Amino acid sequence: MLHRNPSTFMTRLNAKTIVEKDPKTSSVSVTITATAEQTRDAYDRVITDASKSLDIPGFRKGSKIPANVVESVLEKGGRGGKEFLKKQALKQLIASVVEPALQDDPSVDPIGEPALTQSEEILVSLFQPSEEIQLNVKCDVWPEVKWVGGASDGKAYDGLEGSYTRKPFNQQKMDEAIKDLKDRQAKLAPKDGDSPTLEMGDACVVNMVGFLADADGKKGEPLPNAASGDQVDVVMETGKYMSGLVEGLVGASVNDTREIKVTFPPNLRDPALKGKSALFDVTVLSVDTRILPEINDEFANNVRPGMNKDDLLEEVKKAVDAEDAREFVGARNKALETSLAGRIEMVIPETLVKMQAKEKFAVMLTEMRDNGTPDAEIKKLVSPENFEKYVDVSRDGITRDLKASLAVEEIAREENIRVDPQEVEEQLGNIKKEMQAQGESDIDETATRSKIEATLQRNYVMDLLAERAKLEVKYQEEEEFDEGLMNKLMEEQIEREKKLADERVEAVAQAAADEEKK
Repeated sequence: MLHRNPSTFMTRLNAKTIVEKDPKTSSVSVTITATAEQTRDAYDRVITDASKSLDIPGFRKGSKIPANVVESVLEKGGRGGKEFLKKQALKQLIASVVEPALQDDPSVDPIGEPALTQSEEILVSLFQPSEEIQLNVKCDVWPEVKWVGGASDGKAYDGLEGSYTRKPFNQQKMDEAIKDLKDRQAKLAPKDGDSPTLEMGDACVVNMVGFLADADGKKGEPLPNAASGDQVDVVMETGKYMSGLVEGLVGASVNDTREIKVTFPPNLRDPALKGKSALFDVTVLSVDTRILPEINDEFANNVRPGMNKDDLLEEVKKAVDAEDAREFVGARNKALETSLAGRIEMVIPETLVKMQAKEKFAVMLTEMRDNGTPDAEIKKLVSPENFEKYVDVSRDGITRDLKASLAVEEIAREENIRVDPQEVEEQLGNIKKEMQAQGESDIDETATRSKIEATLQRNYVMDLLAERAKLEVKYQEEEEFDEGLMNKLMEEQIEREKKLADERVEAVAQAAADEEKK
């Protein structure tokens, strides 16, 4: 990626204007010579504007009034006369000459308003309508990202190094996911033996006839056909069916009929059955053993053509870990941002720091109000002095965050990362629904959409950086359960409750005694 030379350089916009950029301070100095025509036009506009608000004998209000008359009236009225008008004309020149000059230079991206570097008193004394005048102004500009370091065979932001802490990989979930894959491709074979019996892990085919259990636990009303059935496939594993069904079939053989008591799940959709107890007459029609496949390249290829065993295990591991990993994306991104900050050189202009600080200061005050801080206390904090203190305290964090944000934007441009408009609209729709559910309907769609786009773009970039990074993941140790400490805490709690109960009894007894004396 090409970068501009960091040394100071000049851009000549026209014969009368020179813009001097200094990336070391992320600012530009503009030297512009306003022509005689421009100074005259600026002064004439100021005279015209002033005439509209003056009531001068001999002139209709709003009519064209000679400049010397306007100057005299303002002088007599204590409003500064010609000096005041010249100050206003200088402001006109900045707006009509300097700002367009900055906008005409594609290499300049200004932040905030340009400010005069010359003394206003000197400029006022030098300003004469219909004469040239040289104006010197300075303006902060958006900083340029200059990459430093990085891998010699890649991009500067590849191979970011750092570390973050997260919870350990859940091997139990991994084992369950692999087992589920094997279960889906299991093959059935008749179980060996003259009269094989069902064991956990086997499979069978059964006929089922169900009845609601009455108050005595005996068969009551028949269950609807949907709850019963013929030729029902059953895998002998817990958690797959109604509680008690599989357990009741253990040891059964072909043609055995068993009465099995079950309990329907409490979250069942049918309100007539959820949480209810029932009895089933279950007849076993066949008993099979389940042959689970071995996890190898052939198995992986059956899952998806072209995949081998290692690919499959890696995909399953990523999928299993995705949910836990999401909890620590913030920690991962923080490590990436810290490393990224070491790969860039950038001067953050004061204007940008102040803009960001204002937003954060406002958020802080809002959170204080939401947390119950009285408005009177919040108003005391709103002062220029307190804001400057906040800027000083927050400067390092704001500067670091701004560097990371600007670097992320640069990477998005470099990698041509685009945000999916459909995803933006989906998130915007979800926000609208949430606000409507809370009784709020007003939403700044433009601002909200911009925030969503910025967040999504940042997420895309951080995921890309994570894929190319060399981050060390430190896993948290599982906290051991201290049974002794728990028992001690429980004993102390029981003792406190007993003491409170004794105090209540004593208070009631004393109150009764006092009442008796009356």
